Amino acid sequence: MSNPPAPLDDSEVATAAARAGADVVRELYGKRLDRIDKGAGDFATTADIEAEQAILDVLRAERPDDSVLGEEGGRRGAARTDRQWLVDPLCGTLNYAVGNMLVAVNVALRGGAAAVADPFSGEVFWTDGTVARVRHEGADTDLVPSADVRLVDVNLDPPFPGAPGFRAVDLLAAPEFVAGFRPRVVSTTLALAWVAAGRRAAYVTDGGDLSGSVHFAAGIALCRAAGCVVTGIDGAPVLPGGAGGRGLVAAADEETHRQLMAMIRNDG
Repeated sequence: MSNPPAPLDDSEVATAAARAGADVVRELYGKRLDRIDKGAGDFATTADIEAEQAILDVLRAERPDDSVLGEEGGRRGAARTDRQWLVDPLCGTLNYAVGNMLVAVNVALRGGAAAVADPFSGEVFWTDGTVARVRHEGADTDLVPSADVRLVDVNLDPPFPGAPGFRAVDLLAAPEFVAGFRPRVVSTTLALAWVAAGRRAAYVTDGGDLSGSVHFAAGIALCRAAGCVVTGIDGAPVLPGGAGGRGLVAAADEETHRQLMAMIRNDG
């Protein structure tokens, strides 16, 4: 008689859930999809809804007692628990809707394991809260941040709660920024995963407390576990428990972070 399979640990659950969502996103890519208006120019698609359901199916099967906060479905499961999963089933819906493949699927246990899946490369960036790796074609590779690429992603999406003191978009006009870095705009959590992987030197966005956001929690967890320098635009630490600085600066190393913070403070 064979032994039952060992239960999955949290990082494996996050990875399986993110991959399930990514499978849906990839399958529905390029098809005519219904749109659900969310106001202020934002919307969800059938892919967002179905990907979130696929993620929920995994979480319910593996962690039935945990609660879930989903981008589309809101809070589900136990009303009071110290274990909550944060789910963004399709980060980059605007890109996806016009046929741009720069999107991600985010699953994070608040203060713990997390995974960011790229539906089109097949990569899943994951962390158990201590190590950070990328899984591709069944093999895991350590994530190693590097500032050598000098590419910095800047989130240009409104709103700009830090204005007029600071807006991330203002960095693009700063002479010091152009002299030292090359700007990129991805506007999905892939940008944070790429910082952790050494494919970007840094990522900057305005905003409030993002550590408990379904959009950012998984990417922040990856960067922290990979050894990146992660703070708010005010320099305050971004804490894994859902409290911290406002906005986000995730840099591959201390020097890159120092340079960006000097520009941000000059703007402020």
